[in-house]
Amino acid sequence: MPAVFNPAEIRCAVAEIDLVAEMEAGFATYSRGLVDVPPVGELLFPEVRGEMHVKYGAVRGDGVFVVKIATGFYGNPEKGLPSSNGAVLVFSARDGSPIAILLDEGHLTDIRTAAAGAVVAKYLAPQRLDWIGICGSGTQARLQARYLASVTRCRNVLVWARNPERAAECASDIVRLGFEVALATSAAALAERCRLIVTTTASHEPFLMAHDIRPGTHITAMGADTPEKTELDPALLGGAAIVVADSRAQCIERGEIHHALARGEIRADAVVEIGELVDGRRFERRPEDITIADLTGVAVQDIVLARAICRRVGLIDNRLG
Repeated sequence: MPAVFNPAEIRCAVAEIDLVAEMEAGFATYSRGLVDVPPVGELLFPEVRGEMHVKYGAVRGDGVFVVKIATGFYGNPEKGLPSSNGAVLVFSARDGSPIAILLDEGHLTDIRTAAAGAVVAKYLAPQRLDWIGICGSGTQARLQARYLASVTRCRNVLVWARNPERAAECASDIVRLGFEVALATSAAALAERCRLIVTTTASHEPFLMAHDIRPGTHITAMGADTPEKTELDPALLGGAAIVVADSRAQCIERGEIHHALARGEIRADAVVEIGELVDGRRFERRPEDITIADLTGVAVQDIVLARAICRRVGLIDNRLG
């Protein structure tokens, strides 16, 4: 029988893992072509603003493969329920038997997404930052601040969200993480002050426009993980010095890169994967450069995190995973 872990047990194991390092290594492995990742499975429930994604795959030569089911029902906070949920399943790649069921309630998706944002900032954010801008007011907005603290010394955060009350609640929580936090009256006002911007919403319409972004800004867009969602003006990508994806193939089908390609703003062969930067591909940022990363969430993140947890609790060893 597989071992079953509840959220508290999972959080305890995760506390002992360097998530940013795991994401870095996973992205590099993926960009080397060493990870088998089938297309994302998806179900949409537009009548209740809900969605379900299935992401799965394996690192070649590993003894395990991973299947993740993640849900996002964005009206849930109005009912007093979390917007994210799901589970991660770990199987033996030797005989197909289940090894572990991680009942994480969406937490692993949340933290691996936040850690990916930190990886991108490590390689692309301007060295000098006076303000970090966070668009959104949900769990991911809070987690982005938490994980960015490991890769930047900036401790000033500007928050903008369409709902001012939720923005204020988010700001209060980020203050508890050790940041000075202010609220922006609009996305444009946030862009005026911030040279590192992270977008974390489920928007279906762009709210960061090309004419609002100042030279020298880096944007990490992580809300648009379906073909329908978008947070950025496609022209922003067309004017960027570099456009980075977590998965080139996946971002062609969904996210900001998908929309920019449809508008003819960029070419697919010009997109760089974050794993390529981790693996040594050079990009020399000039002070005036605008850079953009489009993170749609790739299965290798789930694989390396689930594998690290199973190692931590002694279910697998280095020979298997």
